[in-house]
Amino acid sequence: MSKNTYRSIFKNLSPLDHRYYLSNSGLFEQLEEYISEDGAVKYCLKVEGALLAAHLRRLGLGTEDNLNRIDRTVEEIDPAEVYEEEEKTHHNIRALVNVMKRKLPGEMGPYVHLGATSVDILDTSSSLRYRDVSRKVLIPLLLELEESLIRLTDQEADTPQVGRTHGQHAVPVTVGFTFSEYVARLGKSIQRLDERSKELRGKLSGAVGGYNAMSLIVQDPRAFETEVLGALGIEASEYSNQIIEPEYLLQLLLEYNTAFGIIANLADDLRHLQRTELGELREFFSSSQVGSSTMPHKRNPWNSEHVKSLWKAFSPRVMTFFMDQISEHQRDLTNSASSRFIADYLAGFAAAVQRIIRVVQTLHIEKENLNRNLTGNGDFILSEAAYILLSQAGESEAHEKVRRITLECERTGVSLLEKLKEDPVVWKSIQTQLLQVNGLDAEEFFAHPALYKGKTSEKARDIAKRHFEMVKRLRVSLEKE
Repeated sequence: MSKNTYRSIFKNLSPLDHRYYLSNSGLFEQLEEYISEDGAVKYCLKVEGALLAAHLRRLGLGTEDNLNRIDRTVEEIDPAEVYEEEEKTHHNIRALVNVMKRKLPGEMGPYVHLGATSVDILDTSSSLRYRDVSRKVLIPLLLELEESLIRLTDQEADTPQVGRTHGQHAVPVTVGFTFSEYVARLGKSIQRLDERSKELRGKLSGAVGGYNAMSLIVQDPRAFETEVLGALGIEASEYSNQIIEPEYLLQLLLEYNTAFGIIANLADDLRHLQRTELGELREFFSSSQVGSSTMPHKRNPWNSEHVKSLWKAFSPRVMTFFMDQISEHQRDLTNSASSRFIADYLAGFAAAVQRIIRVVQTLHIEKENLNRNLTGNGDFILSEAAYILLSQAGESEAHEKVRRITLECERTGVSLLEKLKEDPVVWKSIQTQLLQVNGLDAEEFFAHPALYKGKTSEKARDIAKRHFEMVKRLRVSLEKE
């Protein structure tokens, strides 16, 4: 490790380390404290430091000077030193212990790592890292996205939009109602991430989880485990063999994958609504930005596409998360390599969240195109309303009657309103029911499809308000930690 390790980032193999680092440098520098290799070593040192401090207190040697010396040593060790030592030991934790011992006073040496097995340190430090990166970086990032979606939902709660199912026009909704779907889905996922990140656990139970070694050192090894882990702010796993129960981390990662899917779904919807023939939304496009190498007019929704592409790259790794659930005979090393790529997954997820935040915060709502699409097929999208009103008036075959009317409208090019008015009985029934239900005149109702929006505005605002309160509570909780 003595050779000069400086190299151009463009020689790095992972796109995360050049392309995505450059476009997310501030975010990635936040992540590196927790999920880089530097972070991994530093967190292992924190756990070793907490264990050593507990031993010194037990022996009456827990003076302020000694405890400060441990803290300084933990901070001073360069991960490069540990890697250099590992070239001799071929064991990462033993290398870390050797380096730590060399930097501490001789009388502390015997108590470094005493009673612990490697995975006590590795699994506990991993739980701490994934808890902290969740609560200090990723959940706050998701809350920023949620806040942006809430603002958009509230601002556009009354903006009319045609609803769609199967890519076809359905009944009118509002833009705010469309976005409130993602406020609700993402908001619930954020709350689950909050819960799952707090559920991560540590261990200090030794080689196969039975406290064998620690039983030779302290009278109550389980209480000692609680003391050490308590100093790190984490609880012990209910059961551990050589490893912590894998489901704690698995559940957290599965929830990240759920959130990733929600974000990808949002990105996909945004991309489709920017299609030339729809044009209801538009991503920010700078004056110097190029959409095509050959077609100067292009304004591609590339940010939304990028988010979906990141999801395609990282979401399938959920299979590895499941496979890492299995470890034979207390522990094997079949998850040693695969678990290292959790860092890549979280970095890719973070990059996607950062990208979709930029899209949502700069999104332009094209109201003229929204109105054009809403009214482009005339009053056909009110056929449901006509059928419901007729049924309410007592017409048992209302659906079939209106279906046949719409077919005739398509054949002749006549509007639904005109066709309904051809039958005086049908038209009178619709007029009477409309006046009774909402006091609207039938002519006005069929001339303005946006009036048939149900409770979409109200529901959008309710969802925005409820999740705004959730965001506020969670931010306060995170700030107190």
